[in-house]
Amino acid sequence: MPTNNPQAGQSENRAELIWNIANHLVGLYKPHEYGKVILPFTVIKRFNDTLLPTRRKVLEAAEKHKKLEVKDAFLTKASGYSFYNISPFSFNELINDSENIEANFRSYINSFSKNISDVIWDFFKLDEQINKLAGDDALFIVIQEFCGQNADLSPNKISSTEMGYIFEHLIKKFSESYNEEAGAHFTARDIVYLMTDLLISGDEEDLKDETITKEVYDMAMGTSQMLGCLSERIAEINPKAKINCYGQENNPETFAIAKSDMLIRNGDANNMRYGDTLANDQFRGFTFDYIISNPPFGIDWKKQAEKVKAENAKGENGRFGPGLPSIDDSQMLFMLNGIAKLKDNGRMAIIQNGSPLQGGDAGSGPSEIRRYLIENDWLEAIVQMPNDLFYNTGIATYIWLISKNKAKNRIGKVQLINAKDMFEKRRKALGNKRNDFSDNCLKNIIKVYQDFRTKEYILDGKPIAGKIMNNDDFKYYKVVVETPLFDLKGKTVKDKKGNIEPDKEKRDTESIPAGISFAEYMEKNVLPYNEHAYIDESKTKIGYEIPFTRLFYKYQPPRDIAEIYANIKELEKQEAALMKELFSGENNA
Repeated sequence: MPTNNPQAGQSENRAELIWNIANHLVGLYKPHEYGKVILPFTVIKRFNDTLLPTRRKVLEAAEKHKKLEVKDAFLTKASGYSFYNISPFSFNELINDSENIEANFRSYINSFSKNISDVIWDFFKLDEQINKLAGDDALFIVIQEFCGQNADLSPNKISSTEMGYIFEHLIKKFSESYNEEAGAHFTARDIVYLMTDLLISGDEEDLKDETITKEVYDMAMGTSQMLGCLSERIAEINPKAKINCYGQENNPETFAIAKSDMLIRNGDANNMRYGDTLANDQFRGFTFDYIISNPPFGIDWKKQAEKVKAENAKGENGRFGPGLPSIDDSQMLFMLNGIAKLKDNGRMAIIQNGSPLQGGDAGSGPSEIRRYLIENDWLEAIVQMPNDLFYNTGIATYIWLISKNKAKNRIGKVQLINAKDMFEKRRKALGNKRNDFSDNCLKNIIKVYQDFRTKEYILDGKPIAGKIMNNDDFKYYKVVVETPLFDLKGKTVKDKKGNIEPDKEKRDTESIPAGISFAEYMEKNVLPYNEHAYIDESKTKIGYEIPFTRLFYKYQPPRDIAEIYANIKELEKQEAALMKELFSGENNA
């Protein structure tokens, strides 16, 4: 999937032109409020321009069937979409009557089919904005600006992909002016394309089946661009493939964009649902072939705690039965939600930060979630991405690839890929995004994934490494090491049942990797320092961690002392020469 798409640059320019309409809002709105006008008007104009070619047919159908109580089917057939507008006005005609612009514009919006008007009124909350704009005589100017030549948003001029870029740029502008994290709303396309290529790798032949149908889901869909990219990728392989997209989002504005985009794509917009995925699952009982998602990380789940804990109490009948992460970070809950919704042969690509790799001790919620995932043999691969790849954070991030039906050679194995150096530097940073995946970077990462080997590579001059691990390599035992309590005569103290009493002040713990016997570990690591120590096996807990950084760590020996000394002496000489030049009479003014 190409990332160096010329549409991206074109859409950025077009988005800037649209955003410049906000110049007419100065004084009426604060900069962080511009998006409340620009975003909904962009969506409405996209609807307007989409319906223009069939507008006459729709008006004729509306007149012909005006006496029927139920006439939606006739109107959608006439429009060619699952929505329509029966207003006598279009955007261009609205500006012909400046004196009645507010009443006519409200009538225009109410003339959309209900699936559109509800989005506009309920999620964009446009009523308040119309009142404000009309009261300051700005409504006419804004509509007039959206009628300009550069604001043509018809699908024959702007593809769904380019429209996605436009929304991304607009939302980023809105977020920046609000001092909000833009990355909370969307994920850069280069990252999404890596996720899509990992998801379908190995499925290419199956996807060529002309009768194939795939159900795809994003549990934190933002503006639904991940679903769009995955659909496009599958369609490239098989244009006849039927792809049903499902998504949930709890931000009203981005949800409105996602639903609007699905309507224009002629998809089933009823599959775009509003609500909090953790507390108000809109897809209970659904399962999917592919799940692709970048849920929020570092966000607490305190608001959802009551419902999340109730779901956890259901055990295997609930989404969160395996365990609960720290209340301060919800990302592993999204992972569990996705696992619960995968078909028996389903695959999920989900972005996480570093915390889910090792956070939590043996027996804790995070460790139990890792245990659930690994012992079921569903964790297929983890890819470390470069830093500075996202708009809103520069920290290390990872794609977890989860498969409920691994290829035979992957059974019992987990592939780790360190791709932190596989990037191209951007000429100009976008927020925190200073690095990109080029097309070659994506191909190189997929090559390492498909090679499925423990190997260090240099591809296009960049290092990248893969490691194949056994599932049990991540397992360990957290054991309690006791020391007997001795009396004044140096004899061990025993309880009434004859059991040795431990000295609680000398109690310690050890983490013993799976595959090493407790006796062997004690003999080597504990008994040389405490000959009386023993393990209380009744207190042993099983833990799982994925020490990604340590597994790829390379020891760098310190520089030789003589070399360091020589460098210091050379720097001293350079310093003396500079000081002499600085204070010499030749350089005095």
